[in-house]
Amino acid sequence: MEKKKDIYIVKANGEREIFDISKLEDSLTRAGTSPELVKEISDKIENSLVEGMKTKDIYKKAFSFLIKQEDKTPAAKYSVRRAILDLGPHGFPFEDFVGEIFRARGYQVEVGKTVNGFCVMHEMDVVAQNEKELWMIEIKFHNNVGVKSDLKTALYVKARFDDLEKGDSFKNINEGKLRKRVLLTNTKFSSRAIQYGTCAGLTLIGWNYPHKGNLQDLINETGLHPLTCLTTLTKKEKQEFLNQGIVLCRDLTASDKNILKTMKMTDSRLKEVSDEIKVLCKLD
Repeated sequence: MEKKKDIYIVKANGEREIFDISKLEDSLTRAGTSPELVKEISDKIENSLVEGMKTKDIYKKAFSFLIKQEDKTPAAKYSVRRAILDLGPHGFPFEDFVGEIFRARGYQVEVGKTVNGFCVMHEMDVVAQNEKELWMIEIKFHNNVGVKSDLKTALYVKARFDDLEKGDSFKNINEGKLRKRVLLTNTKFSSRAIQYGTCAGLTLIGWNYPHKGNLQDLINETGLHPLTCLTTLTKKEKQEFLNQGIVLCRDLTASDKNILKTMKMTDSRLKEVSDEIKVLCKLD
């Protein structure tokens, strides 16, 4: 069989790369798509590729096939990375989401905690601790997957942590615990940021960095999903919930609140949204 001609596509950051069908198939498989549907979607997209096609357009095509399926769960899971972008434009809902991830991992969590450093006061995005560890997490949220956290960001975060560790407030909450100085982003890091972070003792967590324990892994391990994943809610409805400080799918149907019922929805729509949440979050 004659080898297919290489087709160059354009990434979110403007860089060009050869289209690799295995990356698309892997992302579809991780979302829980059946092998048969993965093959069908990848074949259709591969046959529709044109030189210079953007990765976001490939994503939209794949998502459009998934959303037409009776089971919407793979569509919702496939869209997690984009759903996190929808937690913007500012980073506060994303900070809450990261806090929930660490709560699910058994940590006591504070978001937006004000702490005295040696020289100045700092607002720490997320502080997570248990009996053995204390994680100081500085979060850099980006509205575009093509934007990377760079060396300048890593230098700034390291300087903040240095000042915090010299302050009395930090010493009071850190006694005898293993410290984790973390820079966490929803996108990627530049190569120089990774080089500096490794040398300077920063733990870097991005969408797919490091190879194990990255943001994607943390989301999958905890089973938490931002409500912006839901395909049955409108953008306006999602924003209304975010404005109320709600970031998780599961919290919309929590028995003690059932916030969904406060929205003006028909019974049929209410059931549709509730059913998607139950399947996505594996609720009884």
